[in-house]
Amino acid sequence: MDTELRGIGMTSARTRERLINRLREAGIEDERVLEVIRTTPRHMFIDEALAHQAYDDTALPIGHGQTISQPWVVARMTELLISDGVPDKVLEIGTGCGYQTAVLAGLCQQVYSVERIRPLQEQARQRLISLGLARVQLKHADGGFGWKAAGPFNGILVACARPDIPQELLDQLADGGRLVMPVGDRTQHLTVVDRQGDEIRTRTLDAVRFVPFQRGVQ
Repeated sequence: MDTELRGIGMTSARTRERLINRLREAGIEDERVLEVIRTTPRHMFIDEALAHQAYDDTALPIGHGQTISQPWVVARMTELLISDGVPDKVLEIGTGCGYQTAVLAGLCQQVYSVERIRPLQEQARQRLISLGLARVQLKHADGGFGWKAAGPFNGILVACARPDIPQELLDQLADGGRLVMPVGDRTQHLTVVDRQGDEIRTRTLDAVRFVPFQRGVQ
């Protein structure tokens, strides 16, 4: 086994089980989501100096002004995305360190992920390959435009907040598809958007705090 896979967090099943118990207590009910959180090595997606916090339910810095979301947020967004059926083809906006990407890839057959910061994207690519998730498609681009050439998508998950939902993303949401993203500026809420034909239904749910949606590439 790779040295990194033997690192902190892999040595004790109890460490991960404590996290799963906290997620259950916080309201996460979908056993499919809990299992993929349990088996995804979060410590591989953060700096070694922070590895001792890998299975705490907290957000952590990953550089470039970005964070790895707390496990509850990852679990909640994933649970919302798949609650009416696991989408075959998913678009993620904001690859970041690749942790949410890996969780999605543990559930969905096709995952496409866009990241605007190239060093983060390259790190995520290597981590995903090391976990045997090379089938995930990654793109260095402005996430506000989505990934039109690969669309439409049955599911879209956006890992950064903005005051509104980009029309470009709504246009790439398939009929019967679902989009989950944080919406708001100072106050943000997880928002679920369902498309049925030309009808768009929106639900506003949990209060959250995400890094802001930014345009352009680095």
